[in-house]
Amino acid sequence: MTEPAIHRLSPLPSQTGLSDDDIAALYTEGAGEPWLRVNFVSSVDGAATHQGLSGGLSNDADSRVFALLRRLCDVVLVGAGTVRAEGYGPMRVDPVSERARSGAGMTPNPVFAIVSAALDLDPRSGIFRDAPERPIVLTTELSRPEMREALAEVADVVVCGRDRVQADRGLAVLHERGLTRIHCEGGPHLFADLIAARVVDELCLTISPQLEAGTASRIAIGAAPIVPLGMRLAHTLTGDDTLLLRYVRN
Repeated sequence: MTEPAIHRLSPLPSQTGLSDDDIAALYTEGAGEPWLRVNFVSSVDGAATHQGLSGGLSNDADSRVFALLRRLCDVVLVGAGTVRAEGYGPMRVDPVSERARSGAGMTPNPVFAIVSAALDLDPRSGIFRDAPERPIVLTTELSRPEMREALAEVADVVVCGRDRVQADRGLAVLHERGLTRIHCEGGPHLFADLIAARVVDELCLTISPQLEAGTASRIAIGAAPIVPLGMRLAHTLTGDDTLLLRYVRN
């Protein structure tokens, strides 16, 4: 399969399509450690899903960058609702990424960290059973003790709050394990909690070239009042009529 061509529009336009190494370099420029990157896709009119799934807005250009961002991280952080809705399996990257990660001194695959207040997860699923790296589950004091015990057989289960997972405590758990390059793939409620905690360093936002209308949600949903977090545009890529925007914290 031919890779979709991706070009840089800013800060300076590229004359030819970018290689994977070129793209990876753009997304690591200025990134420190620890570093929290959040990745979302949105339609032109602001919908975060198509027919209830974010995957319905993705295309080849978005998928190419999505895979490269997983290549660059220590851990992929996702809310349990998104894990269920999007049909996540065990956290594995492609063979090329495995080799690139191993060559950089990283584990062949990133760790999978799941945020779940109620622990509505199946410890028998492939997410845990076939995981190349032992997953982490961040949960609450009010989650069911029997589920904590069952999941502890297949994952590291850590309590990070009483009735909801506290974002700063969850990140501290990852940092303590040396997982400092964090790649968050949603969902919207988790993203809102991270914004409210003022811990987001970067947002990678794909603008999909379609109009959705309807009642689809936005990429961040949260009732907690927050002070807006200023971001600056680091680069703009394009491919397949899609914009791939990288914003970093001011």
